[in-house]
Amino acid sequence: MYKIIGPDGKEYGPVTAEQMRQWVDEGRANAQTQVLAEGDVEWRPLSMFAELVGEAEASLHEGESTMSAPAVIQSKTSGMAITGMVMGILGIVTCYCGLLFALLGVIFSGVAISQINKNPAHLTGKGMAIAGLVTSIVALAIDSIWLIVYWAVIMTAIAQHKM
Repeated sequence: MYKIIGPDGKEYGPVTAEQMRQWVDEGRANAQTQVLAEGDVEWRPLSMFAELVGEAEASLHEGESTMSAPAVIQSKTSGMAITGMVMGILGIVTCYCGLLFALLGVIFSGVAISQINKNPAHLTGKGMAIAGLVTSIVALAIDSIWLIVYWAVIMTAIAQHKM
């Protein structure tokens, strides 16, 4: 039984040698694909496995230009990072809902940082997530001070009105 790291960076398997050869035929795996055999502790290229190397080499020679090149992994900007940044900005520019937006900004930015750290090959936007986190924390501070001052003014006005 074998496991592989696909071109998308995800782990697939366990599968049999027959299934591995089928994946090679389909172009889903090639000689450079990282493989972990059952009982092994180290990932190795598929070409290092004698029981699979014949199929991998044949596939490489048939379509060398596509199979010998490492797979290009497309990454995308984390939607959570974008949302965290927007929430942080809204937390600063809005008065009454600022605390809610800032709190949501902290949550979204924190989740984005966690997701990007777990999958850096596929997700980008860590800088945006960090900026969203900082902006949200600043918004929480500003909005908290604003709320304390607001209530202090109201309480002072009420106290003066009762006199």
